[in-house]
Amino acid sequence: ELQTLHVFSDYLSGFALCSSVENGRPPDPADWAVIDVVNYFRTAGFEEQANAFQEQEIDGKSLLLMTRNDVLTGLSLKLGPALKIYEYHVKPLQTQHLKNNS
Repeated sequence: ELQTLHVFSDYLSGFALCSSVENGRPPDPADWAVIDVVNYFRTAGFEEQANAFQEQEIDGKSLLLMTRNDVLTGLSLKLGPALKIYEYHVKPLQTQHLKNNS
């Protein structure tokens, strides 16, 4: 049992070394897979809307390219949640990404 714990702890420290990960996602949204995007929105409280990102195969790179119109009309979301998703999540992620990569 102790051996298993030791291996697991080695695995975790190796994992932490090879990639910096927060909440199970790479820190830069450009590196997110579709499932990272979906989990991000689930964590943010948009459980129902998160599935739309999966259905439309929105990965991190796509997310960073989305316009307000894409979010409001392209995902077939209700307007209220779509506005919040764009204003409080998509736009800030895009702004942050631009700042970090300029």
